Amino acid sequence: MEGEPVNVNEFQELARQALPKIYYDYYSGGAEDEYTLKQNVEAFQGITIRPRILVDVSRIDLSTTVLGYQISVPILIAPSAKHKWAHPEGEVATARAAAVCDTIMILSYRSTCTIEEVASSCNAVRFFQCYVYKRRDISANLLQRAERCGYKAIVLTVDSPRLGRREKDIKNKMVNPQLKNFEGLISTRVSTDDGSNIEAFDANTAFDASLSWKDIGWLRSITNLPVLLKGVLTHEDAIKAVEVGVDGIVVSNHGARQLDYAPPTISVLEEVVSAVKGKIPVLFDGGIRRGTDVFKALALGAQAVLIGRPAVYGLAAKGEYGVKRVIEMLRDELELTMALSGCPTLNHITRKHVRTKHERPRSML
Repeated sequence: MEGEPVNVNEFQELARQALPKIYYDYYSGGAEDEYTLKQNVEAFQGITIRPRILVDVSRIDLSTTVLGYQISVPILIAPSAKHKWAHPEGEVATARAAAVCDTIMILSYRSTCTIEEVASSCNAVRFFQCYVYKRRDISANLLQRAERCGYKAIVLTVDSPRLGRREKDIKNKMVNPQLKNFEGLISTRVSTDDGSNIEAFDANTAFDASLSWKDIGWLRSITNLPVLLKGVLTHEDAIKAVEVGVDGIVVSNHGARQLDYAPPTISVLEEVVSAVKGKIPVLFDGGIRRGTDVFKALALGAQAVLIGRPAVYGLAAKGEYGVKRVIEMLRDELELTMALSGCPTLNHITRKHVRTKHERPRSML
């Protein structure tokens, strides 16, 4: 590809060229047939925008708040693992790009830079993502470190009682690197037996498959930080999340890496939003590649969106600058979409600005 990339998809191609196949497959792959992986992106094509005309859009304001924290654009960095596989500076580079763009990064518990290294790299609002492990003391240790380092919220991933079957990683005999955040807590030695040792280390040995709604109270008892649940896809679970008192929801299917044939997230966003009834914020994760995608998610009720793979592709292609450019591209596309749709602020983006493929156009009576 010649010249600077002009959209997020071109960054993906640059990342593919820059990375060893085993790493690119790890970042880009999904579960089993990768049906949901494709649908996460393609489902946006079934939603059209209904632009309103003759609105003063001489000034466009993209700022919003998440849990009371002001951000310049409704685009957060989703938690994703092992950024040093993409670039030597790893999560520190991603964190600095998010800080420059005045938005929030959610650090993965499986980061290749430690909680402390990322916290000291730059001054910014950050959240920390984790799981509940069979050994609860590990979860408590990570949460307390994050709180001590100034992270502002905990994002608990709840869609992984076991790890999904990611066949590219199995074929590539993917081996986990040492996990910096776990040094001294558990054995971080890697195994090199046949097949992917990602499965060997992770959910099937360390995650607590018995985790249930009653345990959310335990999690809230060991941290003073607000807790968001990541991995909600149904009306029923959204209602339960509100009932147990969490502070927010992330509608997510784990980037289609867990349950294949789970619905594409944009297709269930409205179902979750309607269940929550405005009581807590709903964030959206999955398939965002364009500013129009961000606009559609906001119109269907999301407070903000998360980007996972696009940030990693930017990082792999051009380091901190690449992550910054990905955020800026999506921001600029969103700003243009808002102007062309008659929406000078995010609050002006309403349900009436989009039509899903299930809705029939009003007949001309």
